[in-house]
Order: sequence, then structure tokens, then C-alpha cells
Amino acid sequence: MNKIPLTVNGAEKLRVELHRLKTVDRPSVIAAIAEARSHGDLSENAEYDAAKERQGFIEGRIKEVEGKIANAQIIDPRLLDADGRCVFGATVNLEDMDSGLAVTYQIVGEDEADIKENKISISSPIARALIGKYAGDIAEVQAPGGVREYEIIEVRYI
Repeated sequence: MNKIPLTVNGAEKLRVELHRLKTVDRPSVIAAIAEARSHGDLSENAEYDAAKERQGFIEGRIKEVEGKIANAQIIDPRLLDADGRCVFGATVNLEDMDSGLAVTYQIVGEDEADIKENKISISSPIARALIGKYAGDIAEVQAPGGVREYEIIEVRYI
């Protein structure tokens, strides 16, 4: 499998999720299955079917998270020495050339991306346009509505 880039925070969130899945979710679904079994006939027991389906989801997610952690390439943005270049983990202040609006994004792994927290995936069009550029450069992003231009104001590694 390929290495999956993750920030330190992203890796920690995956570890916390894995711990919760194993120590809270898995035991509770096992208890729900036992409770449903005690009601008798399993062939027409909707509670049992729902609990088994939930168990399958939890076990699948555990395997998925364990795989991501095992294949993670953890990158600490604070330890980067990229000479002001946009790289994975960097926090970038941008100005939309058309509207003049300022935005700040951190370039993170796919599992960490959350636009509400201004975290964009390394594979997103805007991140791909930013990678390798410096403060003062213009990044052209192919958006659904056409090409958008952003000026890179500042690149930080926090």
C-alpha cells in the first residue's frame, strides 16, 4: 500500500477514533447482539439484524483506520524546512484576485480535510495549484465555474 500523508493532529484523531471504536462501540454492539439474541427467534428479529449490521460497519471501520495508521507518513508542519514554499502541512494565506477576499487554508491529508476548519485535501484542485509556490506567487485554480486566481500572501508551518 502507498504511504498516506497525515499531519500530527490528523494521526492523533485517527488514533482516538480507533480507541473509541475498540473500547466503546465494539463492546456496546456486542451487548446489543446478546440482548437481541435473548429475545428468541433470530429469523424475524429486527434488533438482531440491525446490531449485526452495525457490528459489520464497526469492524470494517476498525480495519480501515488500522490500515491508515499503519501506512501513515506523519508530517509535523512545525519541523518543515521548505524555505517558504507551499508543501503538505503548510498553512497558506491567500487573496482571491477577483473578489479581494482573504482566505487561509492548511494543506492536509484526505482524511483530515474539513472545509469548515479551513483544511483542504492535498489532492484538491486548490492544493495542487498551491504546491511548490511561494508568497507573492499567483496560483491558478481550475474551478467548476472557470479559472480562479489566488495570490499567495503568506506561507506558514504551524
